[in-house]
Amino acid sequence: MSYRIVVWIAGFAVAFGGTGAFASVSRAPCDDSLTQKIPTRAHDARGGHAFAEQIRGLTEDEREAQIREELRSGNIPNYLRRLVPVRLEAPTPNGVKVDIVVCAAPDYLAIGSDDDFLLMPMRLATALSTASEYGFTLPTPRLVDAIYAQAAAHFVPQPLPAGNEMRSTDYSVRHNQLVGVQRAELGIPLGELIAGDKKDLVLTNRLRDHLDRVAIYGWHATDGRPIQPLSTVHGWRYADYSHGARLISTQVFIDGKPRSIFDVIQDGKLAGALNSEGVIANVIGLIARIDSQAPAAIAAIVPNLKSIASHR
Repeated sequence: MSYRIVVWIAGFAVAFGGTGAFASVSRAPCDDSLTQKIPTRAHDARGGHAFAEQIRGLTEDEREAQIREELRSGNIPNYLRRLVPVRLEAPTPNGVKVDIVVCAAPDYLAIGSDDDFLLMPMRLATALSTASEYGFTLPTPRLVDAIYAQAAAHFVPQPLPAGNEMRSTDYSVRHNQLVGVQRAELGIPLGELIAGDKKDLVLTNRLRDHLDRVAIYGWHATDGRPIQPLSTVHGWRYADYSHGARLISTQVFIDGKPRSIFDVIQDGKLAGALNSEGVIANVIGLIARIDSQAPAAIAAIVPNLKSIASHR
């Protein structure tokens, strides 16, 4: 079955379900104001199928450059711009729980349109710079677990045979087809929070001692346990078909009040709700060491960047 046919089938399942282009879910407080930094997709932007053909046969470095260019131009499906709330709680010394809302993209970064998109594996640096330019960041393993627990639909992981081809465009396209077929069979509308289709690129304190690595976690099985434990085994240039980059808004809500996620993840009283390791000190500095392009983009959307970056 061709990639284009699979994508069409997935789109038909969405339309046939009577929900229109997007799932009808409560998104408050994760409204469209949080996605204003994402460039508008050009009317003549490439679809996922065309982009796959464009990068087929390129070296990994050339392919990564093309991925960055497409993402920087805003060539992502519209459904990824409709954020979904993920709700957590943090205890306080007096026993009163603090409600935390994190706004997450419903699926992993993809290139193309709602009707023709390719879920796109990429290097950690590419994911971080893209997220920063959009006004987002990447999840921690704890957030990956929370997203899975609260997802409207859990996909069954579909690993492909291991080997050198895992890093190829052909494998990415093949896996995209499998995910598309599963979405169609389950009748999952675009915009529903889904999980189980990819492993996550994540932020972790482990990267401090492994700046030359990529951090991955997740791909939960049907019993809710992650197939992939937190790992920094692969080098920074590594990306294979199973990797996904999920956007997490840099604005979170603490008892309904907006706050920078970077501030919260450095707050000793609240960080544990977002990260099983607790505080990630100077998290913006860590991101800067992984990808030098990220801090300038973060500064544009975080007013008190200097004080947050210096917080230990």
